Amino acid sequence: MTEITFYTFADNPLDVARRVAAKAHGQGKQVMIYAPDPAIADAIDRLLWSAPALSFVPHCRDGDPLAGETPVLIGTDADALRQADVMINLHREQPPAFARFERLVEIVGQDEAGREQGRARYRFYQTRGYALQTHDLRQHAG
Repeated sequence: MTEITFYTFADNPLDVARRVAAKAHGQGKQVMIYAPDPAIADAIDRLLWSAPALSFVPHCRDGDPLAGETPVLIGTDADALRQADVMINLHREQPPAFARFERLVEIVGQDEAGREQGRARYRFYQTRGYALQTHDLRQHAG
C-alpha cells in the first residue's frame, strides 16, 4: 500500500517539492511531479533548473521524447515512468494514479484555501486506510 507523507505549513510548496524530488533522485528513485496546472508545471520546471545553483536534478515533461530515460518527470502521465517510486502532488486534489506509487508526497501551503484542500485530501486517504505521516514544517523553520 502506498505510503503517504504530508508536509504541512510549507512556506514555499514548490521549493519543498524541489527538495523532495532532489532527495528521492539522490536515492535512485523515479519521481513523478504531478502538476496538471501548466503554470505550476512551468514554475517547478524552472526551479529544478536553477536551484540550488550548484546542483541539478535531471528532469523533463512527461510528454518529452526523453521521458522514458529521465528520472524525474513533470506532468500527469504516470505511465511515462519506468518505476512508480515517488509521486509529488502539486494539485489541489488527489492524483488519479497515486495508488500505483510506493510513496506519495502531499505538500500543503500556509494559505487557508490550500490548507482546506489538504485536509480534504488527508480525509480521502485516511478513510481508505492509507498509512499517513505528517511533517509540520513550522517546527523546522528558522
